Amino acid sequence: MTSVLPAPSTRRTATRRHYVMCRPEHFDVTYAINPWMDVTVPVDRDLAVRQWENLRATYVDLGHRVDLLDPVAGLPDMVYTANGATVVGGVVLGARFRHAERAAEAASHLAWFRGHGFARVVDPEFVNEGEGDLLAVGDLVLAGTGFRTDPLAHVEAARVLGREIVPLELVDPRFYHLDTAIAVLDDSTIAWLPAAFSPASQAVLRMRFPDAFEAGPADADVLGLNAVSDGRNVVLPVAAGGLAAAIAERGFTPVPIDLSELLKGGGGPKCCTLEVRA
Repeated sequence: MTSVLPAPSTRRTATRRHYVMCRPEHFDVTYAINPWMDVTVPVDRDLAVRQWENLRATYVDLGHRVDLLDPVAGLPDMVYTANGATVVGGVVLGARFRHAERAAEAASHLAWFRGHGFARVVDPEFVNEGEGDLLAVGDLVLAGTGFRTDPLAHVEAARVLGREIVPLELVDPRFYHLDTAIAVLDDSTIAWLPAAFSPASQAVLRMRFPDAFEAGPADADVLGLNAVSDGRNVVLPVAAGGLAAAIAERGFTPVPIDLSELLKGGGGPKCCTLEVRA
């Protein structure tokens, strides 16, 4: 694990987090449901596992708790646990996937939370793809739509999670989930790619987050915004050098990591990490 330390006077405060991850024992690209997936490009599963293990070890080294969801044969995208649920205030809103190829993942996530003593675990009525499109920022939940999550799921999320929902429309298919176009850095700070959003949603985000970082195309094109932050340490793709430098200037500590093999499925650190918010 490597990092770039900010100036002491601008360092942020990290808080211990609880994550759920799934080892990519069955990872492959055998279908294409987003623009990053190409069935003609070979996948090195052993490399994917090593890169994922490094991500898990990075979280542990940073002091975070990591629990594991058992992988299921025939579900190659289970490594992307962020899509399987949204957990806010100990309430679990399960996922309902847009594509049939991933539909069976939802039951595994719901069973995990029920088996681990969560009192309120809700099986959703409408399509939502978990933290892929529902991102908690302080007391808000930013809610994406346009490619995967049904707008009606935003109303459902507000009712189940008891938080204000801010709907946002994605317009670029390369950024098919909200967590590919927005990185939540702390309870009031985001980084984002304006071009991924409709003009109306751009206006909403600029009003809500006037001091947000705007990522450049080069960083967005390696899913640099698919990052995980504990309020100080920001785990992000190693290729997103410009974004790493920008957030370091504002007091965050970039923690670059190589997930190039898992990028073949359209995911980065955040896609592989479901946060459990008690």
